[in-house]
Amino acid sequence: MKIKTIEENGLYIVFGETPSGQLKLLHFSSLPWDGKMPDAMWKEEPFYPVMVKVTGENMPREIHGPKYSCVSPGYRLVLSSFEDMRNETGRRLLITLSDPETGLRVLLHWQFFDGIPVIRCYTQLINDGPRTLTVEYVSSFALTGLGWHDEAMKVHVPFHSWCHEMAWKEFSLSNLGMERTQPEGYRRSSQYIDISNTGNWSAKKYLPMGALEDTQTGTALFWQIEHNGSWHWEISDHDGYLYLQLSGPTEHQSHWWTDLQPGGEFISAAAAVGAGTFPDGAGAALTRYRRLIRRPNADNEDLPVIFNDYMNCLFGDPTAEKEYPMIDKAAQAGCEYYVIDAGWYADGEWWDGVGEWKESTLRFPEGLRRVTDYIRSKGMIPGLWLELEVMGINCPLADKLPDDWFFTRHGRRITDRSRYQLDFSNPEVRKFADSVIDRLVREYGAGYIKMDYNIEPGIGTTTHTQSAGEGLLLHSRAYLDWLGRTFERYPDLVIENCSSGGLRMDYAMLSLYSLQSTSDNEDYRFYPAIAANSPLALTPEQAAVWSYPLSGGDAEECVFNLVSAILLRIHQSGHLASLDKERFDLVSEGIACYKQIRSQIKDAVPFWPLGLASYSDEWVSLGLHCKDRDLIAVWRCDTEKESIDLPLPEKTGQKADARIIFPHNMGGEAAWNAESGTLQVKLPAKYSARLILLTGF
Repeated sequence: MKIKTIEENGLYIVFGETPSGQLKLLHFSSLPWDGKMPDAMWKEEPFYPVMVKVTGENMPREIHGPKYSCVSPGYRLVLSSFEDMRNETGRRLLITLSDPETGLRVLLHWQFFDGIPVIRCYTQLINDGPRTLTVEYVSSFALTGLGWHDEAMKVHVPFHSWCHEMAWKEFSLSNLGMERTQPEGYRRSSQYIDISNTGNWSAKKYLPMGALEDTQTGTALFWQIEHNGSWHWEISDHDGYLYLQLSGPTEHQSHWWTDLQPGGEFISAAAAVGAGTFPDGAGAALTRYRRLIRRPNADNEDLPVIFNDYMNCLFGDPTAEKEYPMIDKAAQAGCEYYVIDAGWYADGEWWDGVGEWKESTLRFPEGLRRVTDYIRSKGMIPGLWLELEVMGINCPLADKLPDDWFFTRHGRRITDRSRYQLDFSNPEVRKFADSVIDRLVREYGAGYIKMDYNIEPGIGTTTHTQSAGEGLLLHSRAYLDWLGRTFERYPDLVIENCSSGGLRMDYAMLSLYSLQSTSDNEDYRFYPAIAANSPLALTPEQAAVWSYPLSGGDAEECVFNLVSAILLRIHQSGHLASLDKERFDLVSEGIACYKQIRSQIKDAVPFWPLGLASYSDEWVSLGLHCKDRDLIAVWRCDTEKESIDLPLPEKTGQKADARIIFPHNMGGEAAWNAESGTLQVKLPAKYSARLILLTGF
């Protein structure tokens, strides 16, 4: 077997070419290859760098169950060319494989990023054959030969749901049903670890991420799938080896298939794959990578403070009378954007009537423009709420529009929660969406859009295609194209990605959107776990976290809220106009502190002194490594324990200075112990929190 070794950015990658011309991916790790070849009897299988399944092609082996480890014609592909080049981003591989029987050409695109142990990869299919090929599955990344050290292997799964976001859980392989039960050299079970999403909420059950850690070697493989619809990843066994495969939609999991006509092509969802430690190494690498693939924009450089009138405030019932005193207090506290959330477009109940996006004259008798002008007069930029992909069943427009504006299946419009789903693959829908954005910007002076999305239309639509999953894919990609063109027209417009909080937290969306709502959770006591884990899912400067002091709360509650947001993006809310002076002054102090550190946040990378947080943790901590300092947030939750030692082993033996920078004069202690490499923190009460600055090392 011919061997090609690549060492780039701390990644060690080994390809092999067999005597029959097949390409094998033998190694992908942060550790060098040990040089051991696969067992001779299986040297032609598996280790495929890509898998493709076409309808009607024979399955060569007893691949039990709906696994994709050896499907046709993927297992037949032979190497045509291997191009190794560089561009302005870093090294780039373009690997071309072909299937002599069907004429399918498969191109693997691997992009490296200088200094970052992550690749971005996707697969391009081109039908060079004489007949139509129906594609049921194509991998974006495939790797066999992962270590199998039994209980030393840990699968990290990011469970994610409404008000319970970013709940990472750790499992052994045996916990998930993957155990060694076959003789050596012959293991192809029907069991597989299957993490998938089906539908338009890309993160309604899991984040499109994962990690596989080998605690015996201290290394991990981590990944994210960059798609705003259906996706799938699986880990299973093949001939005694573990494999990982990542993909976008599939026929088995998400009702997706596509006909590839002669001369036609298809491009898979993109994925990012890296190697290092978990979670700190993964968090740092993915943060740096995400900043490179993201649309350049001023919002992610300046990190302005946003006030939104929804959470623990007006809750979707705005009026001019309610807004004016809140606008005054938001400006006084130091907010820089003021967002009028849901309800501005309806006289009363609005849920099933949305879709025209015209202001309510009952709520705003002197006109909405008067309120947005008042916001600007106070030195803030006005924002408005939209849910532009839906139309309520009682919207006056709904009965006037043809069915091909909407998702349909079995000849009927799909309805969820009294709303229809608009289909952005229809150019008329995109024109309508353009007209709405144009009107909000030009008539109301909106500089910020909170783009919400609160339904799930399921597997997709057959309005313009036979495959419902293909219909969803066409919509998803058309929506991204529309969003990109919107930013081209309005480069200074800030658009927030909100989907019942964080249910579309993916980097197809977040490579374009300025920032992301992290949760709709209304109980501040549960927000530390969400806030602390957020930087593993998205960059800190895109992670919008609510700070919503309660009208009847106390000073520690107010501080606790602010510390949850202060290392990320402050989404200030709460009835600021009804807060007493002490707590309003704390809000102002927290915002002022944020403005002093935000220039460091935008370049920082995260770390977790106590590991990733769980909702039941008694203590939670998130740190940011900045250029010459560390910023560390610490929350004391439901515990009688007054103090905690935060381990920072990489700084053991170094001198450093630790001090609380928010809040001032409310107690608490922070001290650095160089000998033990620990930051010793003492907090005064249950549900208290502090922001600590560590410098001088």
